[in-house]
Amino acid sequence: MTTTKDARRNLRLRADDDELIRQAAAQTGETVTEFLTASAVARAHEVLADQRSFVLDPDTWDEFLELLDRPVRPDGRLVELFARPQRITLD
Repeated sequence: MTTTKDARRNLRLRADDDELIRQAAAQTGETVTEFLTASAVARAHEVLADQRSFVLDPDTWDEFLELLDRPVRPDGRLVELFARPQRITLD
């Protein structure tokens, strides 16, 4: 189902940024508008993900606070993973 696009954005950018965006859009088989819209919407979701308000009833809020206050029990698998030496490669 196609939805009507009724909002418009105009922007100014450097010529090299414009060319980069055009190349990326072509590489993905999208129009520049499709590419910019998808990229901007994905970034907006990412930015807002941690900014949302969550409303809890009093009992659920108390349970949430209790969970936050519990001591951390380390996961042995993670402790082992982070204790392993890491290889660093320089290119």
